[in-house]
Amino acid sequence: MIFDAHCDALLKLHEKEGSFQQNHPLQMNYPQMVAAGSKVQLFAIFLEPELKPGQRFQTALEMVNIFHEQILKPNPKMKMVTSKKDIEALADDEIGAMLTLEGCEAIEGDLEKLKILYHLGVRSVGLTWNWANEVADGALEPRAAGLTKFGTEVVHFLNEQKMWTDVSHLCQASFWDTIEIAEYPIASHSNVYEYCPHPRNLKDAQIDAIIKKNGVMGITFVPYFLTPKGEATILDVLRHLEYVCSLGGENHVGFGSDFDGISKTVQGLGSYGGYTNLVEALQKHYSEAQVHKFLYKNFLDRFPQ
Repeated sequence: MIFDAHCDALLKLHEKEGSFQQNHPLQMNYPQMVAAGSKVQLFAIFLEPELKPGQRFQTALEMVNIFHEQILKPNPKMKMVTSKKDIEALADDEIGAMLTLEGCEAIEGDLEKLKILYHLGVRSVGLTWNWANEVADGALEPRAAGLTKFGTEVVHFLNEQKMWTDVSHLCQASFWDTIEIAEYPIASHSNVYEYCPHPRNLKDAQIDAIIKKNGVMGITFVPYFLTPKGEATILDVLRHLEYVCSLGGENHVGFGSDFDGISKTVQGLGSYGGYTNLVEALQKHYSEAQVHKFLYKNFLDRFPQ
């Protein structure tokens, strides 16, 4: 069973770049997910940076509609989930699908809009993308400031609603401001800075802080977050996984593929179907209990509601 904490299929479907029903240009689709053993998939609402204020929330709502019309409706065995209870109630042949927000650009500085997205099923919120917004500064923002006053209000709202606060994409100052007050932090798709010194990756102290807050870190399949060499293999994925384990994170690490949000892919992990190759590699190095934790249980156990 696979619990994948991040994909951008909704973005590609919004841009009309493929179909979720068949092997099209999309890196993940329903047939591949069934064949590879998907159990829970988190679908991100991500907005292109060039969208103007006034367009962003509307675009987010359009993606919610795509989630229902193109993900759930054609596939009766895909069920919308918003809680651990929903996930645990899934039948053996059913896959849980959950909405997340990748960056608070969509709410346009308005907490009421975040409340609406919560009521529509969003259960995990990334505070920003790579740049600055009304909530926080991102990993590539030159200013590199921390949470804003509004950002603090957002995190408190997430705590109150028992939602995940996703620290992927935050700059250092924003990360530390957030981890101090977030009750349910995760890094849905981030890797280890020690092995690949990219601003999007997490340093040892950050990984340790996530572990201490009982969070989870999703190793992502972005080649340039895995290795400075450019070409990445499944062994590079395992290196990052093992490093988190070496820091005491065996129960706090999983996967967040970023499928359909990347143009280059890991060798043997070019699409969701490649998860079968990753599973085989994991089984060569870890016990079945450990593999189950990495692929599924760690994220499920730390689902806050």
